Formats: sequence, C-alpha cells, structure tokens
Amino acid sequence: MTKPYEPTIHQRSLDRDCTTLSRHVLQQLKSFGPNAQDLSALMNRLALAGKLIARRLSRAGIVEGVLGFTGDENVQGETVKKMDVYANDVFISVFKQSGLVCRLASEEMETPYYIPENCPIGRYTLLYDPIDGSSNIDTNLNVGSIFAIRQQEGNDETGEALDLLQNGRKQLAAGYILYGPSTVLVYSLGNGVHAFTLDPSLGEFILWQENITVPEHGPVYSTNEGNFWQWEDSYRDYIRYVHRHEGYTGRYSGALVGDFHRILLQGGVFLYPGTRKKPEGKLRLLYETAPLGFLMEQAGGRASTGSENILDVVPDKLHQRTPFVVGSSEDVELVESFVQERAREARDTAPV
Repeated sequence: MTKPYEPTIHQRSLDRDCTTLSRHVLQQLKSFGPNAQDLSALMNRLALAGKLIARRLSRAGIVEGVLGFTGDENVQGETVKKMDVYANDVFISVFKQSGLVCRLASEEMETPYYIPENCPIGRYTLLYDPIDGSSNIDTNLNVGSIFAIRQQEGNDETGEALDLLQNGRKQLAAGYILYGPSTVLVYSLGNGVHAFTLDPSLGEFILWQENITVPEHGPVYSTNEGNFWQWEDSYRDYIRYVHRHEGYTGRYSGALVGDFHRILLQGGVFLYPGTRKKPEGKLRLLYETAPLGFLMEQAGGRASTGSENILDVVPDKLHQRTPFVVGSSEDVELVESFVQERAREARDTAPV
C-alpha cells in the first residue's frame, strides 16, 4: 500500500514563506468581494509606504533630509524632524494613488488632508503617525509608523471631520510598522494579530508570526521614569511596587512602537500617564493609543487610560491626547488597581 504523501519540514516552511501580506489579508477576510479587495489594496499601500520609509532610514547620513530638524513646529507644538516631513509626504503620495482613501489625518497636519479625486468612490479614512519616536533617528535607534483604517462617513470638507470623533471600536483595521534590525509590519482586521517581516531581496512583507497572543503577565514595565515626580500618586505607587518586588525589569526606548512591540511579544505593561500639569498625557488617541489598543485587545491583552478602556473613549477633537496603559491583562489591571485605590481615598477624605 502506497504511503500517503506528507509535506516535509522544508515544504511547510516554504508554504509560510510564500504567504505575502496581500494574500494573508484575503485569507483573513475569507472573501474576494469588493470590501476584501479594498482592504487588501489598502494594506498593500501601507506596505509600500513602509518600504519607502525603511529605505530612506537605511540611508541615514548618506542622503540629505534624513537626520536633523526642519526648524518648524507641528500642530502639537513639537519640533519637526526632517523624517517626520518625508514620512508624512510618503503616506499622502501613496494613498493619493489608491483611489480608495478620501481623507488622511496625521500628527503632522492640523486638519485632515482631502483627496478630492478619490472622494467620489473612496470609502475610507486613514489615520496615522508617520514617524513615532523620531527623536531616536539621529542616534540610529528604533522608530515606527502607526496606522488605523476607518470607514468614511460623510464628506465633510470643512476640516472638522466630525465623523472621526468616534471611539476606537469604529476602526476596521489597525497596525504599525517597526523600523529596526528588520522592518516588521503588524496588523489586525479584528481577527487576531499577525506580523510580517520585509524581505528586501523579494521586496515583499512575508508572514512571520500569526495569531500573536500576549502573555497574561510579563516581567517588563516600560515607562519614562524621568517623569516620576510629575505623576499622580497612583502611578508613583505602582512604580514603587515593582521596585520592591522581584521579577520585574524596566525597559524604555523612547519610541512607542518599539516598546509596544516588546510588550506584545514578551508581556508586561507600557504606561505613559498624564502629569499633574497635563492630566491628558502626551500620546494622541486617534492615531496612537486607539490603534495600539485595538491590536492589544485582539492579542488578548488590555488597553486603558488608567480608569477607562481606551477603545471606549470618544474624542472631542482630532488631536486629543490621553493617558495610556497597555499590555498583559494582569499587569494593566494591577496599574488600574493603584489608580482606583487613590480614587477611593480621595472620595473618603473629600469634605462633605
């Protein structure tokens, strides 16, 4: 009797190595209908933007316009790096050609950027942070791009974009691109979290890891402890707790995407609280914390403001900031417990 053929280890490996990003998106959606093709095309556009930015970063110090500042400030009041401008222009150029995206909104633009030629048929809005952690560029450390895709609602060309002012559960897809020793694209369509690595020889993002699950608890806590004395007491209480207990290790790179990627793979918690002077925090909801919160929930973790699920927060302006606590479910709950305890103490001691 002939023995049934069984694929070898090499063949199984090749099957995975042949799974490109566009193929994977269609497999995830289990459809070749118009919506599936649209999202596959949008992910291909995001991949192209990532390739262009990665190529530019790999030539830092060789070509002009990669290192250093422009001398300008963005709408956030932050000094603009040359790569911030380049990366933002890349996203605009790439999605102008998509025919699908009617509107773009980013950290670098005060109001949304409309693409009139796409709007008659374009049904999607892209929100993005073109270069997260751009202060790391001049020292050759990790940086990233963050993105979210939302369904276009209305055609408001006044710049107010009121239909964007909805919670993070309105996101159709979210992800990030991490530029480091390799270029990695991580995304979710609401059906798990999947990671791809750019193979420069093929010019394709190839499946690296499917259905990533964050551990329920991890050893890493990631935060800028330089802000310790500016935080509310609850966050200082948490840091004192991890300092006094074994099994914790601090890791912080100054680039949200890099720190988030570590937590996603190894477990633990990333936190960027507000301060007493700026309780709203530093990170932006629509194109930083909501997309990453979407990913973390899909991986089995949690994302919070410290007191509310990040995906339930409804913004009242495009560039709204929010505190951010994200990571393994047990670790996020521990941070929240310190916040809740201080809130109870405040209520108990408040004058009647």
